[in-house]
Amino acid sequence: MIVRNFLSWAQTANAAQRAEGAGALARAYLYSDLQTSERRAAEIALMSLLDDPSPLVRRALSDNFASAVDAPHALVSALASDQSDVATPVLSRSPLLTEAELIDCAAIGDPFAQSAIALRARVPAGVCAALAEIGAREAAISLAVNPGADLQEFSMRRMIERFGEDGEMREALLSRPWLPATVRNDLVNATAAALSAFVIDAGWLTNERAERLSREERDKANVIIVSETAEQDGRHGVRELVVHLRASRQLTASLVLRALLSGNRDLFEAALVELSGLREDKVAGLLRDFRGAGFAALYHRAGLPEKFLPAFRAALEAQREYGDVHGGEARLSLVMIERVLTACEEMNGGELDRLMALLRRFEMEAALEEARSEAARLTAEAQAPSVASPASHVVIDTAPIIDMAAFEAELMQVAA
Repeated sequence: MIVRNFLSWAQTANAAQRAEGAGALARAYLYSDLQTSERRAAEIALMSLLDDPSPLVRRALSDNFASAVDAPHALVSALASDQSDVATPVLSRSPLLTEAELIDCAAIGDPFAQSAIALRARVPAGVCAALAEIGAREAAISLAVNPGADLQEFSMRRMIERFGEDGEMREALLSRPWLPATVRNDLVNATAAALSAFVIDAGWLTNERAERLSREERDKANVIIVSETAEQDGRHGVRELVVHLRASRQLTASLVLRALLSGNRDLFEAALVELSGLREDKVAGLLRDFRGAGFAALYHRAGLPEKFLPAFRAALEAQREYGDVHGGEARLSLVMIERVLTACEEMNGGELDRLMALLRRFEMEAALEEARSEAARLTAEAQAPSVASPASHVVIDTAPIIDMAAFEAELMQVAA
């Protein structure tokens, strides 16, 4: 009888009154001790309100049933398929919606509805994959910043493919606590491409200069990624990254040489394994005698440039002599570069001019980095108090996985 009276009253009430009444009926359904017949009648009345022309009424239902575990499933499903301002409460919170329903709602929803799904407390991998494939930019960013999203590597890479030129999208992914090495590499490439396009369109750099600078900055970032991957995931992680670099045509001789001259041997070994097809132990054995014919045969089998062989041998010799000159920091070593330059100059009859030009660029970069580091150290010493407090010895590492800001600043500095 109460429900019949409610429906009769709803015929003449205005939208605001109907919305208030819909909320009251929803709360009565959820929290009152209704008889079975009354509960069924209330459910019918609630379902009939789905046809109400005012979104205020349907939004009142959505707000009240959004988190309910004992709401009518059909009612929640209907609300989830309504216009976005009605659907977002249930899309963002309802425990009744299945993974298949969420994927379906993502497919037909606008950016607001998709973002509501992306920001759920827990987003299954299948829903993440669907949003990565068809979601709007706003939904992809929401998904990236949500720690409850089971965002798999292939989904993140698809998001970069679709929205990599968007800085906010890249920042959102970088904010995640753990990123696979391949995703970090894709982010570097997307950043470099976006910045290169910007400086070229602005007329600050020629296409050729922007491309070379972009390539060198990508290589620099990739050496950092390899170093961190080796620490976190060991040789297996480095091998997976090298496979990705090869597939994306980034596994170049200049990248491998840069890694060696930065004190990182892991990339060189993994590259030789990947390019030659030999076992890791076989490659490691041939590398131990890098002056011998066996190493030369391995090098040629890997398809690396023949003219670069003297530089690689000199780099391996310098690495054996100097070891880790930067204490684990992945940047070029000036002393190692100078050693390689000397060795190559002694045998250069003109055929190594291209290699020498590359080494000179490495030398310039390393010298500049050392000058900056020394200037920063001297400035810090000059500004430091004469008596250091105990707290001054505490070092807090807050550096990001990849310093994208420094990456951008260097590119812009060259363009200035």
